[in-house]
Amino acid sequence: MFTKTKNTPAPAALTLEPPRAPTPAPAPRPKPASMIAQGVTIKGDVVGDGELHLDCVVLGDIRVGKLILGPNSRVEGSVTAQVIEIHGNVLGSITAQAVRLYGTAKVDGDITHEQLAMESGAEFQGRSLKFQRQAPTPAAAPAPVPPMPQSAPAPVTQG
Repeated sequence: MFTKTKNTPAPAALTLEPPRAPTPAPAPRPKPASMIAQGVTIKGDVVGDGELHLDCVVLGDIRVGKLILGPNSRVEGSVTAQVIEIHGNVLGSITAQAVRLYGTAKVDGDITHEQLAMESGAEFQGRSLKFQRQAPTPAAAPAPVPPMPQSAPAPVTQG
């Protein structure tokens, strides 16, 4: 009368997944900042394209991507970067898109910049020079048309 039947699961249906797009390559990791602490003196130029934190003495020019000068830093030379933050001393010219002088900063030299910010207490002796963006050159203007030579009016004939 009662019979026990085994319930067997139905075979799983095959599902086709759409092909997956290749995973994009991970974004390049930003380069870590290079740091040189207090108690170091560098004689010569410092050149790079990354971020540099200095709290030391540099007797030479600096050209980097971003520069942060700590409160114990002293630079005797020109400084060029995209962004410069100064907490210490600079004796020389500074060129950057954005320059920020913190309250402990002392700068003796010209600053060429697009943006300049100074906190209360910062000392700055020199000229502040705004970047002069070159105006886009206009497309070559067509050559002016020479004026038509004026001739005597034609006689009017009546007929």
